[in-house]
Amino acid sequence: MSELNLEGMAIAPGVVETIVSLAVRDVDGVVSVGSASGLRLFGGRPSGQGIEVTVDENDELHVDVHVDVRYGASLPQVAENIRTSVADAVTTQVGLNVAAVDVYVEAIQFE
Repeated sequence: MSELNLEGMAIAPGVVETIVSLAVRDVDGVVSVGSASGLRLFGGRPSGQGIEVTVDENDELHVDVHVDVRYGASLPQVAENIRTSVADAVTTQVGLNVAAVDVYVEAIQFE
């Protein structure tokens, strides 16, 4: 993601990704952002640190998040909690609307 310019403030690349990462790590059932180990589903591979943020023509963010989830957690519930947590954190801290948060479960972790 390139630098964001908002109302006289510039946000460096990586800042939004850090906010997203911290918001995701606080969600119950998430073991890690990006895929470190575990049972890979569907042969997927995480991209970079597991987070990709793009800005559309309406200055709304689209976020892709790759996560490892704890075995036994409800995947639909974890995904919904990630979407809510990310949207709330980004809107509160950056002031931008989050149009979409796509969650990719890359692995199941057995504890």
